[in-house]
Amino acid sequence: MKFAIVNIFYPMNKEHINKSLEKLNLKYQSMGQDLSAYLDGLLLSNYTTYWNYINVDTLLTLQKPKTDFPDEEIFIMYHQITELYFKMCLNEMEQIAHNGQIIGENGEDLGWNEKLDVTFFIKRLGRMNRYFETLTHSFDIMVQGMEKEQFQRFRMALLPASGFQSAQYRLIEFAATPLIQLVRKEKINDCLNASIEEKYEHIYWKEGATEVETGQKTLTLEQFEKKYKNEFINWIKRFEQKNIYQKYLELDRESKNSSELKEALRNFDLNVNVFWPLVHYKSAVRYLQQNNKDVVATGGTNWQQYLPPRFQKRIFFPELWSDKEKNDWGKGWVVKEVFGEE
Repeated sequence: MKFAIVNIFYPMNKEHINKSLEKLNLKYQSMGQDLSAYLDGLLLSNYTTYWNYINVDTLLTLQKPKTDFPDEEIFIMYHQITELYFKMCLNEMEQIAHNGQIIGENGEDLGWNEKLDVTFFIKRLGRMNRYFETLTHSFDIMVQGMEKEQFQRFRMALLPASGFQSAQYRLIEFAATPLIQLVRKEKINDCLNASIEEKYEHIYWKEGATEVETGQKTLTLEQFEKKYKNEFINWIKRFEQKNIYQKYLELDRESKNSSELKEALRNFDLNVNVFWPLVHYKSAVRYLQQNNKDVVATGGTNWQQYLPPRFQKRIFFPELWSDKEKNDWGKGWVVKEVFGEE
């Protein structure tokens, strides 16, 4: 099948257009399709509009408050924004895990690179750091952007839901580092040779979702695991040999010694494991602490012990930190940001 451009109303490069049509013809022939039929469809189709492409009308109907307090809608929208940023981050992690996709001249998928290019690695880490930095810097919407009185009223209609139940945040953790790095500190030695399923039972955030008074699993945790446990286990297995830390360890010596790469990894460690939990802690102090008495979170989570980075000491890339930095993990940021001390 031959195509030629005869009449054109705008100045165009005829040769370029004809070459593009030939490439399209080859593409559709390889799939047993008729290009002319697709071109007829293109003539009949409507132009793409911003509101249809972004699904704006649908997006703006996804806020379903449980009460009539105006600030509840702000609360919902910010958490939806957060989940979108998490999805963006997971998109980057998938690309790193598969070393970056190669696209052929004709648009065909030629598979994955055998090795991870360090420049690609740094750029994708940079993207993820910007996502988390944006979230952290915008979290004043939660810290200062709601009336405390409204929050303390409408939060009671949200029981037992909790931000603890963000599955995407857990997927980010699992794609960042080996599961052993997420096991509770006191259980790490017992779990060194354990199966993934056994390690999962001792993951750090389960301790944060226990009832403050009884020490039993909260309904929040029970619901969370019922919905996501199998997905989590499968995800952990899929990333066991291609998580971010493993990808770094597999690099050649010269690439591993890249100061720019190390800085990007260290920043990601801080953004996810220090700054993000810290802004949540600041928010919890504002809304859940009154008259020197702590209010229980909606999900019954033990936020006083669960949120501060210096208690959990989650570190994705331990090789990149000194013993002193690990011992003081998060301490300086808590002192400065929460207590206002230098």
